[in-house]
Amino acid sequence: MRKCQKNKGMSKEKVTVLYFAKSAELTGLKEEELVAVPTPISSRDLWALLLRKQPRLVALQGHVVLAVSQQYVAIGDHQVTLADGDEVAVVPPLSGG
Repeated sequence: MRKCQKNKGMSKEKVTVLYFAKSAELTGLKEEELVAVPTPISSRDLWALLLRKQPRLVALQGHVVLAVSQQYVAIGDHQVTLADGDEVAVVPPLSGG
């Protein structure tokens, strides 16, 4: 995860959101592109942005983790800096058996 070290102002980037398991079922998508995502952004604000785009994801509220460029990020106040073309994965809980 890239962390913002110097805030030189906010930029907007294009990212690919990947949906897995239950998140793919809820959205009906495996992936989608989001343009003009502000960065740096807190993981909480990133989740809120995803909820605005895909409201059915609310069913995963409190039970989901994001992965930004293959690094897990808990939803909270963690600041992430996104680069153009980064991937954001929505990783719901996995059931085992």
